[in-house]
Amino acid sequence: MNCPNCSVELPEEAVFCHQCGEPTAQSGPPLTGLTSPPGDSPRDRLQGRSAIPDQVEELLWSGGYSAKAMVGSWILAVIVSLALLAAAVLLAGTEFAIPVCLGIVVFLWVYLGLLVSYRKLNVDYQLTTQRFVHQTGILRRVTNRIEAIDMDDVSYEQGIFERVVNVGAIHITSSDCSHPELILRGINQVGDVAKLIDKTRHKERLQRGLHIEAV
Repeated sequence: MNCPNCSVELPEEAVFCHQCGEPTAQSGPPLTGLTSPPGDSPRDRLQGRSAIPDQVEELLWSGGYSAKAMVGSWILAVIVSLALLAAAVLLAGTEFAIPVCLGIVVFLWVYLGLLVSYRKLNVDYQLTTQRFVHQTGILRRVTNRIEAIDMDDVSYEQGIFERVVNVGAIHITSSDCSHPELILRGINQVGDVAKLIDKTRHKERLQRGLHIEAV
């Protein structure tokens, strides 16, 4: 077989001429399909992420401090109050015994009432499908957010009396710079809430991971 361009003799199976480099008649049509179709390259897919509709953020749970978390204080206050009332009866003949005992009882319950009101009004929590929002303060309100994907661990703890009324404290460990460890105290149905937060964290990480792999 001879080269159609320079007429040099070539082997029968030659596809290109070793003399001039021109393709032989056996080379066939130009190769196709070696390039990615338009819009299918990694760069195009990365730039096209904004075309993917954002996930709708939904509220999953909202709550705050539960008065049941002070069950131990309430029980102690009842015991102290009964003891003071008994002392007032026994010392009824003593001057100022009854007013002093009653004054202590009133002060104790007023203090506990103000304390539980402050704790309930001071905090507010909201969990959505994408983040955890916690607000603190009464006169001056401060709002902070922790992205669900930034949460590393979720756990909870309960005292003896808290287990009876099913309240407790939730610990959230995250990579958030402002709140690497957040403690939510006095949460009602603490086990269910902690499980929901952990499930939301895991689901958001899984969805973000699948989205990155798709890009």
